[in-house]
Amino acid sequence: MGRLGVGLAVGCAMAACIVAAAMVGKRVGKRRKWLKMVKVLEELEESCDTTVFRLKQVVDAMAVEMHAGLASEGGSKLKMLLTYVDKLPNGSEEGTYYALDLGGTNFRVLRVHLGDQRSAILGQDIERQPIPQDLMTSTSEDLFDFIASSLKDFIEKEGNDLEQTSPRRRELGFTFSFPVKQSSVSSGILMKWTKGFAIEDTIGRDVSECLQLALSRKGLDVRVAALINDTVGTLALGHYNDEDTVAAVIIGTGTNACYLERADAIIKCQGLLTTSGSMVVNMEWGNFWSSHLPRTSYDIDLDVASPNPNDQGFEKMISGMYLGDIVRRVLLRMSKQSDDFGPSSSKLAIPFVLRTPLMAAMHEDDSPDLSEVAKILEEVLELPDVPVKVRKLVVKVCDVITRRAARLAAAGIVGILKKIGRDGSGGIASGKFRSNRPSRMRRTVVAIEGGLYTSYTTFREYLNEAMAEILGEEVSPYVVLRVMEDGSGTGAALVAAANSPPEAAADTVQLQ
Repeated sequence: MGRLGVGLAVGCAMAACIVAAAMVGKRVGKRRKWLKMVKVLEELEESCDTTVFRLKQVVDAMAVEMHAGLASEGGSKLKMLLTYVDKLPNGSEEGTYYALDLGGTNFRVLRVHLGDQRSAILGQDIERQPIPQDLMTSTSEDLFDFIASSLKDFIEKEGNDLEQTSPRRRELGFTFSFPVKQSSVSSGILMKWTKGFAIEDTIGRDVSECLQLALSRKGLDVRVAALINDTVGTLALGHYNDEDTVAAVIIGTGTNACYLERADAIIKCQGLLTTSGSMVVNMEWGNFWSSHLPRTSYDIDLDVASPNPNDQGFEKMISGMYLGDIVRRVLLRMSKQSDDFGPSSSKLAIPFVLRTPLMAAMHEDDSPDLSEVAKILEEVLELPDVPVKVRKLVVKVCDVITRRAARLAAAGIVGILKKIGRDGSGGIASGKFRSNRPSRMRRTVVAIEGGLYTSYTTFREYLNEAMAEILGEEVSPYVVLRVMEDGSGTGAALVAAANSPPEAAADTVQLQ
């Protein structure tokens, strides 16, 4: 071989080495980027950690804040609002009662027929009506006249469904899911509108009176017997079905809780008299905050970018409105660490483009190649051809955020139980449960409603698991989470029934 041949051979060898080195370098670079993504996940897991010890700290913090909120106005991030509901339905109610549920751009009208025994809802009729867009910014009279007209049409359709024994005044429960300062069980002042409503002349007025005047203008002999929010309705429905129900929690798009408190424990209203010795307190627990909550940089960024920074901190960590967006923020950071997500997607940078139901669908994808994850990444976030190993990372991110939310919600529930002595602490002495004193433990039911718990299986399992871990095996069998349906509708009619005189039922009913 001549010098030319040797030169060519050496050149080829050098080229091969360069190519090999480039390929190795590329693989090493890709590996480093992959490890950076994995590190993002590991850091997320660490910062979202919810050990039982930490959850018990949250339990204690919730109970302390509840005490503070009951002691003075503004004494806690928890508002602890009085509802003036001191009598919950107990199953003895009978007759026909009505409900209006106004919570957004739609409202519902209901008629509920009650027997005189527990859980004896003989039947109900429901109509849903959209609120015309122009009425959401019109006048108070226009809005409530429209609602009253819809109720009048609904009543006139009764026809022969009921056999009326007397033309008695109808009793109505009004679920009004806007910020209200309650002044009695059937009255409250509107503090501000939300959800797209902006009717200035209603702010500062009693919304029950606004409705009552509209009903009179329409010639309806209907009395607004109760003004509540949806959480109180859920508690009422739960108590109607089971007298051991002492609290209610809604975990859906938003979240809130209420519970039955001793009247003498409500220190900020000294001298408060109730016939039952207790009152339902609306916690507005979405605003709960504690340094023990495992907050991440993603939570901080979400809060800063929200319309209400430094507000509703608990809700932003556990409710369906926000979980999907927290996951999106994590995926956005991962996509900046590696090109394994494919070409950069502008969609991934859009707040709330990944809704929680879609996140849940990815989380619960049990197909071998995670095809549902791939579909949502492509169709919603415009990330096509994401490798299976990256899809697995996406599922893990969903799991971390969901698990944290569910376990914190569980801690919040146990915090309520601790405040009212239903968490087993009454049966604890010197760190040991006094099993020879079972009378210390009472069966306790918490009514729960909302799609995050009822429809998201993994969330529900994580929450139930955390409840058992926090309460312990001796106590947890005494605590029951019972799913309710339509507390905002049926529950409102039940509160009206419980707070109406026995002779006030519209009719003695006979179903055809």
